[in-house]
Amino acid sequence: MTDIFPMPGAQTKFLQSSADICVFGGSAGSSKTYSLLLDAMRHVDNPDYGAVIFRRESKMILSEGGLRDTAMTIYPHMGAMYRSQPTPQFIFPSGARITFAHLNQETECLNWQGSQIAMMGFDEATHFSDWQINYMMSRSRSICGIKPTIRMTTNPDSDSWVAEYIAWWIDQETGYPIPERSGVLRYMIRHDGQRVYASSKQELVAQYGCDFNDPKSVTFISAKITDNPILMQRDPGYLSNLKALSRVERARLLDGNWKVRAQAGDYFPRGDVEIIDWIPNDVVKWVRSWDLAATEEGESRDPDYTVGILMGRRSSGKIVIADVVRVRRRANDVQSMIRNLALKDGKEIWICLPQDPGAAGKAEKESYIRLLNGYTVITRTINKNKVIMASSGADSPAALWQRGQVEIVRANWNKDFLDECDAFPTKGVHDDQIDALSSGIRNLPGHAKPDYSQSGLNGRFKEVRSKRAIR
Repeated sequence: MTDIFPMPGAQTKFLQSSADICVFGGSAGSSKTYSLLLDAMRHVDNPDYGAVIFRRESKMILSEGGLRDTAMTIYPHMGAMYRSQPTPQFIFPSGARITFAHLNQETECLNWQGSQIAMMGFDEATHFSDWQINYMMSRSRSICGIKPTIRMTTNPDSDSWVAEYIAWWIDQETGYPIPERSGVLRYMIRHDGQRVYASSKQELVAQYGCDFNDPKSVTFISAKITDNPILMQRDPGYLSNLKALSRVERARLLDGNWKVRAQAGDYFPRGDVEIIDWIPNDVVKWVRSWDLAATEEGESRDPDYTVGILMGRRSSGKIVIADVVRVRRRANDVQSMIRNLALKDGKEIWICLPQDPGAAGKAEKESYIRLLNGYTVITRTINKNKVIMASSGADSPAALWQRGQVEIVRANWNKDFLDECDAFPTKGVHDDQIDALSSGIRNLPGHAKPDYSQSGLNGRFKEVRSKRAIR
């Protein structure tokens, strides 16, 4: 077997914590998941020991570079055998087990009734609901002779329940962790359904009359990417990727800020885009990206728009937006307009269309494929979180915009387009143009991380060419 040691600093502090509940988090790349996997090994010499580490989605466990792949770089060196069925699990020579499981729906917590989990880990705690965490804490018990513990990792999210959970450790003015409080123990009970904290058990017993064993010790340990020198040495470009994020995402994932929130103008500030007076002749690929609505003016007070944005990628890598169509029409009229505009644009221009989940969305997709016979059609599953779609990643639409990588051609549609960009995400009534913009940029060839997950082709481009006649 191989000796494995934690890195000095935040990781060591996390593994040395005596808290019943320890939250470990901050910037991306700070070795949170690796630390959680190390902590789960603490008692693998005990044959009765069992740990469970949860992710919200099963694919987060099995995806490339995910929880299982990271564990495979550690546990086999300690003599553990991997079993994939019925659930991913590592069994150590003593018989101790570390299991990976998902809790997608809140009702799945009920499947763990009667369980006794000595060490319970939650990777990316903000992905879980407060109710899920609270319920699963009732499964934190042990008959194997060790004190049960709960460990959580997290990235900052100002609107999550975790932000309230660790508020004492965070400067509420700046949003940054208070260095001298990192790792300091507090004690917590639930009183009338609310979490109550104090600096000692005695305080809680005196004030609320609880049993001395009721309070749980809680702490938060902050970490940054600089706490992971191995990553910075092996992948020095990763820090550059974090620096290239949009301003809000950079504050969260690089600086570890727990209070930053998106405000109007944070993602697509007007001053970061260049307006040019001509359509460039060095565009290597054009896409017409649509966001669809089917409501006429007057059917509601302020209905959504159908938007079609023509954009291309230049040989320099810059994105140029050459045309925006924005209308309110019925479904049949929308289809006719899309068909007519496709004829005008030409068959060399790809057409990107949204697809609602479920059978109705599939039927609508098939209808458009028939309608656009002979054209290249890209379908994308609608992402309900518009902010993530617009800003997630160093090559996200917002990050490219803020780095001056987006140009727009001067035209009469500029004002409405830029007004919506300025208002996103907090002040605007409509975000139809943002949706079309985000989808188009992510589906243009040459994008670092194409949004082709709906194709099932693991990153290869999905091209749909209809061979059926238009009816």
